[in-house]
Amino acid sequence: MTVKPVVPRELANRDIDDAIAYYFAEDAAQAALGFIDALEQAYAHIVRHPATGSPRYAHELNLPGLHFWPLAHYPHLVFYVERPEHIDVWRVLHDQRDIPAWMQKPEAI
Repeated sequence: MTVKPVVPRELANRDIDDAIAYYFAEDAAQAALGFIDALEQAYAHIVRHPATGSPRYAHELNLPGLHFWPLAHYPHLVFYVERPEHIDVWRVLHDQRDIPAWMQKPEAI
């Protein structure tokens, strides 16, 4: 099995930076470091088993191939599409956000 690299889009990186900044602003450095660890674990799972993510929003948003995988112990979801050469990470969003609205922003596509 070939392991595909994870390639986050600019918006995904911005989402990650915002989440880390939030935890640091709350004076929760351990939570910020835990978030990074959880994200790395999620990426590791996705590259090994890309089809196991939920396609729920793919149907709702009419975005074929879109899956999401939750971070362990954090209320965030990694949205991604498996491509022939890599895992295309679109967003890393808090699960309480209006996911369809955030995913339909023009710059998300």
